[in-house]
Amino acid sequence: MELPYNINFEEKVAVVTGGSGVLGSTMCKALAQAGAKVVVLARNEEKINDVVEKIEAVGGQAFGYSVDVLDKKKLEEVHDKIKAEVGLCNILINGAGGNAPGATTSHECLSLEDVQSDGEQSFFDLQEDAVGKLFELNFLGTLLPTQVFAKDMVDMDDATIINVSSMNAYQPLTKIPAYSAAKASISNFTQWLAVYFSKVGIRVNAIAPGFFLTEQNRGLLLKEGGEYSDRAEKIICQTPMERFGEAEELIGTLFWLVNKKASSFVNGVVIPIDGGFSAYSGV
Repeated sequence: MELPYNINFEEKVAVVTGGSGVLGSTMCKALAQAGAKVVVLARNEEKINDVVEKIEAVGGQAFGYSVDVLDKKKLEEVHDKIKAEVGLCNILINGAGGNAPGATTSHECLSLEDVQSDGEQSFFDLQEDAVGKLFELNFLGTLLPTQVFAKDMVDMDDATIINVSSMNAYQPLTKIPAYSAAKASISNFTQWLAVYFSKVGIRVNAIAPGFFLTEQNRGLLLKEGGEYSDRAEKIICQTPMERFGEAEELIGTLFWLVNKKASSFVNGVVIPIDGGFSAYSGV
């Protein structure tokens, strides 16, 4: 990977939740390439090991731990292992999150046919447990790792937390009301944490990716033959740059926010990385 800046993160320990996904693994690889000791946190051990092996294959330092970000006790156990085996966390990236089919409507707008049909999922059919688990994964999945790892950051000379919000936080997308609301909570929580930690040397910011092809959304955005779906076409029409983002295009903003020399007075912001999607009114 060609890094956007010549930044040295040696002596830094970066903990990345959701570190085995498309976006999370790209951030892990970039941080390791810049010299950080990278800790990959996720649930799937096979995917974790794949990221760790790829980092080590090019001379980076990576450590993988399987953990559920909603299990605080397990997080604390992993936290103790990381302190003993890797060191104290300087950089925390809260990348764990996701959507759920049971919290998604079949159509963008309600019609009489939706109400009368047994085969469609309208707003009235959203599953309570799916909505609850979605909020837990996205919001609690950010809050709990922050509780566990930020304790080590208090009064450090250089400590930072990066949360992962979304374009959904600015304007809710059709069909995914719960996910949009959950990501809006991440943006709000980022601002709250930035104020709360402001006197003890921890900066808290967030990135808000626009539309990137990931494992979770590939089935929604691409047809079997690889052509864009109708939803993907609508996204592209609303994105002035007329394409999806590449995971590596997150790294410049990530490095800027993490590097104290570049952004020491930046605190409590949410940066869109969206190809102009949030700036375009549609006309």
